[in-house]
Amino acid sequence: MASLLENLVSVLDEEDKEYQKLIILADDKTPVIVRGDIDSLGKITEDEQEIVGRIQKLEKRRAKALADIANVVNRDVTTLKLSNLIQMLEKMPDQQSKLVDVHERLKKTIDSLKTINAKNQMLIEDKLEMINFNLDMITALKTAPQTANYSKDAYTSGDKLGVLYQNNGGFDAKQ
Repeated sequence: MASLLENLVSVLDEEDKEYQKLIILADDKTPVIVRGDIDSLGKITEDEQEIVGRIQKLEKRRAKALADIANVVNRDVTTLKLSNLIQMLEKMPDQQSKLVDVHERLKKTIDSLKTINAKNQMLIEDKLEMINFNLDMITALKTAPQTANYSKDAYTSGDKLGVLYQNNGGFDAKQ
């Protein structure tokens, strides 16, 4: 049983390290999103996918370790959770403390990752809103009504607001 618990603690520790790497990438992603640097964002996403692949493999190992422990303690693997296992280890304080430690670290790491990802998601949504706003403005200018510009014969010149706008060079954010 002790070797099974050591294996579980080892897998959870490896998972925590991989999630820590995801936190670093998520932090790196924030200024990239703000700058709108698509190339860098693509590279970070590729790196994240590699880490997620490793985490998925570790999840399989964790599930197998829990299944092995469930077999030994004669419990249903679908209902055996880490919190239950921690309670069951009251007679093995060394193993219990190791499992509690790695479990708490993993929870904190995942909570940090969730916070950073939520912030990045808000930034991406803001960027998309701005893009949609700009597209709506451009579309509205192209379909603008005719102006009230009249020729010397008292006929409208047929100019459209969008055409006048485009001839003036459009909106320049730098001015």
